[in-house]
Amino acid sequence: MSQAVIIKSNKYGIQLFLDADMPFEDLLQAIIKKFEDSAKFFRDAKVAVSFEGRELTAEESYRIVEAITSHTEITIICIVDNEQSHAELFKQQIDTYYDSIAGKEGEFYRGNLRSGQVLENVSSIVIVGDVNAGARIISQGNIIVLGTLQGNAYAGAAGNQNCFIAALEMSPAQLQIGDVVAKIPEKKTKLRKIRHKEKAPVAAEPQIAVVKGGDIYIEPITKGILA
Repeated sequence: MSQAVIIKSNKYGIQLFLDADMPFEDLLQAIIKKFEDSAKFFRDAKVAVSFEGRELTAEESYRIVEAITSHTEITIICIVDNEQSHAELFKQQIDTYYDSIAGKEGEFYRGNLRSGQVLENVSSIVIVGDVNAGARIISQGNIIVLGTLQGNAYAGAAGNQNCFIAALEMSPAQLQIGDVVAKIPEKKTKLRKIRHKEKAPVAAEPQIAVVKGGDIYIEPITKGILA
């Protein structure tokens, strides 16, 4: 690749084509420089994003998102699997986001939540960081964690089972959506009242928790998952 970072955009989101061989720290600086140079073009944009050309860990994806949001006025709503049809999936995720906060102000929180901390809001919460074990998030809307979720997350706190919880890496102690609760045993066994659509992946991947038929399901974030 002649350029370390190439940005392509459509009506709903942006695709980042990344150099496959550059050391990650150098690549991160190149991404920051690229977005700083394009800051006026993306001003106040609310977008979905996908990464292509390079395999990224959940931590690397989080660091890229954090770098972009820290150096621009862009709001990244979600990360999209690069194997999907981008324009259609971007639109689906953006529409879902706006539906979830229609008539309300969503809250963005930058930084890690540590053990003992509680973050509570009457609408949707997007956390650009990790939610460590012992921390708790309570939202009457949706919860999106652009990092690792290890603590407790309670979405739809006003009783709305149509809300969801999403994270780049899903390892919660407890999930609750509406009045449906799922606890994770200390040993890495199945979630109580949670059914996994697939076996747990070897590598971390973005996942979403939703209520279906009175149970909480944790599934990879793919096309149609929020339909």
